Amino acid sequence: MQHTSGQTGRYLAVAGLAVVMGLSYELFVFPNAFAPAGINGFATIIQYLFHVNIGYLSLIINLPLIFLAWRKLDADFARKSLLFVLVFSAVTLGLGQLDLSGIAYDSGSSDILGPVTAGVVSGAVYGLVIRLGGSTGGTDIVAAWVHKLHPQASLVWVIFGLNASVAVLSFFVYGYQFEPVILCLIYCYLSSRISDGILKGFKTALKFEVVTQHADALSERLLRELHHGVTVLPAQGMYSDTPKSLLICVVNRSQVMQFHRVLQEFPDTFAYVSNVNETLGNFKHVSAGI
Repeated sequence: MQHTSGQTGRYLAVAGLAVVMGLSYELFVFPNAFAPAGINGFATIIQYLFHVNIGYLSLIINLPLIFLAWRKLDADFARKSLLFVLVFSAVTLGLGQLDLSGIAYDSGSSDILGPVTAGVVSGAVYGLVIRLGGSTGGTDIVAAWVHKLHPQASLVWVIFGLNASVAVLSFFVYGYQFEPVILCLIYCYLSSRISDGILKGFKTALKFEVVTQHADALSERLLRELHHGVTVLPAQGMYSDTPKSLLICVVNRSQVMQFHRVLQEFPDTFAYVSNVNETLGNFKHVSAGI
């Protein structure tokens, strides 16, 4: 029973996010003469040129893709994607019949506020829908399918090419001006940053891996000054054929320079750094008294 209610809650959340996305398009995208990223960017351009509501275009584009997801991917993923597309289309079709000029934001006071708001909303909606096990349709479904067939394949350049095409088309569609191109790029950047933060976590950290012969002294300094735990593993220098230690320590980005200053005090110490997108479990400051 609890599982069923949880699933119902996720479906309701997907529907609510679709409503938010539809409102964002009607209030911040369409009144400001720019095209957002992805498949919906092309749909927005078609709506602008031929006055065909994006709700119809979204259905035409996404229903075959959702059928593909149903057959080749996951039924729950396909149902949530279908729900999002249906609600988004219904919202844009319904609001398209209304006069929203009184509440829609146009670029009279600031050209940039429309794409900034729409980009933030789009990124948040995208990240949350993915976390709920669904998608917003379009390239999301294609990406999921390709990833299933080729887990090592990268779609970065495909998505970049799609977004770049929308940006270039914007120049010709919206009166041979560079402004719509810039607004499209702003939207793309903010949308990707926000969605990436939601999916991977905003609280990024850095992992230091340090090879040293001074494990005890260096660990004690890091514990005392950075107040983060240190994991020590035995290591062997193959070139020098001497026993060493490998120290692993995850720290906040604000502590990087402090970490560097500590390392400089220990000769014959080698370190490398990697990004940590998200930390789980016991990543916290330890007591300064340790």
